[in-house]
Amino acid sequence: MKSKLYKISPNDNVAIALTDLIKGEIQDGITVLSDIKSPHKIALEDIRKGENVIKYGFPIGHALCDIKKGEWVHTHNLTTNITSALSYSGDYKNDYTPSKSNITFEGYERINGEVGIRNEIWIIPTVGCVNKIASVIERESQKFISGSVDGVFAYSHPYGCSQTGDDQENTIKVLSALAQHPNACGILVLSLGCENVNVSVLKEHLGNYDKEKIKFLICQESDDEIKEGTEIIKKLCEIHKDDKRTSINVSRLKVGYKCGGSDAFSGITANRLCGEVNDMLTAVGCTTVLTEVPEMFGAEQILFKRSLNNDIFQKQVNLINSFKNYFVSHGESCADNPSPGNHEGGITTLDEKSLGCIQKGGKSIVTDVLTYAQKATEPGLNLLYGPGNDIVSTTDLTCSGVHMILFTTGRGTSLGAPVPTVKISSNSKIYNKKKNWIDFNAGRLLDGEDVKFLAYELQSKILSIASGEKTRNEINNYRDISIFKNGVTL
Repeated sequence: MKSKLYKISPNDNVAIALTDLIKGEIQDGITVLSDIKSPHKIALEDIRKGENVIKYGFPIGHALCDIKKGEWVHTHNLTTNITSALSYSGDYKNDYTPSKSNITFEGYERINGEVGIRNEIWIIPTVGCVNKIASVIERESQKFISGSVDGVFAYSHPYGCSQTGDDQENTIKVLSALAQHPNACGILVLSLGCENVNVSVLKEHLGNYDKEKIKFLICQESDDEIKEGTEIIKKLCEIHKDDKRTSINVSRLKVGYKCGGSDAFSGITANRLCGEVNDMLTAVGCTTVLTEVPEMFGAEQILFKRSLNNDIFQKQVNLINSFKNYFVSHGESCADNPSPGNHEGGITTLDEKSLGCIQKGGKSIVTDVLTYAQKATEPGLNLLYGPGNDIVSTTDLTCSGVHMILFTTGRGTSLGAPVPTVKISSNSKIYNKKKNWIDFNAGRLLDGEDVKFLAYELQSKILSIASGEKTRNEINNYRDISIFKNGVTL
């Protein structure tokens, strides 16, 4: 009979319940001491108070009390090992030499040498005051979509004015990065005119921008901003309706990774599968990006060992400690995570969540560490400064220039970014329930399917999406942005 317990590493002293366990039943010679919901944890041996609980072969925290073999392990008897900023040392040098590949996808060559996988027109408000105007222009412009133009989309946000310092700088970074994203063939930057992040400020940050791609409209200076805005969109649609996709080497593809609504299966199915795919992509020179820095806490030293060199190692140390200091500066615990949904899904501590989260990076060498909303340019695995919040981090990933995001989930989420957001379920139950949200089912790994086979299948899906296949978030038109808020509002 197939075991109901899943032990990830030989060194683990807990296992995951694959199905609900009933008090008194015997599994793998272990008597279950209480009802345990799937996919929560069961102790495989007696664990003394203060001893580490091991999962993925690493500590996920320590026991708050003596835990008996067969007992449920969760928030009542397990707590985190994570503390504030730490000192780290090491001497790292790893080889990263990608091979050449003949694999291609069908994308759009941009004038500046970049590549897009969509041919969309984006409306970007500089300030929340013009959000509704942007929405009206978006609605009125739908009739102009034809040919190769994939759509016209407005991205509302509440910021752009009454901000100061780094908080305002974050808004400028995000809006500038969106305006230059290669998945957009045309951009209308919509300004009120009197805001902090006004057109002149944005132009200065954009530098030598493509004036044929990026257009500006200041509403206070226009007699009829709706008419003028829709005319700009009409012209952009006309210019790009005959754009053609061409064959592009896979090495020019940029892919981001995100998890949200995770459960205890995420680290062993969906995130693990992404890790396999990530290793395949970086092996042929693709650029991949992993963010959610707080969900690296407790697992950071695994990533440190994969640093390309000591400079990248030090950048990783600064990435981790600066985000920990951000928490402390606001009087918050560095381990104030997981979310209630994560707890319900069997994830107890941030250490555990982080060890599952970093599985998305596979075993790839970390070749660069990026600041918030910084463009990724180095092939290999890049780490991006940003929080775990789903909308903020998917926006951050978009701003790093990724063409699509692989988004794993065990609880289910409908969220989409401006770029195609590929939802990958950690279990078959949520996939079958929410097929209108989810693109790929990694839960098949729990049914015994081979991870290498599924990785090739997911890679094929990625190439199809890069060549124009729509994701569920695109079909549903679920697209949002949110900017990392860190400062005073005047």
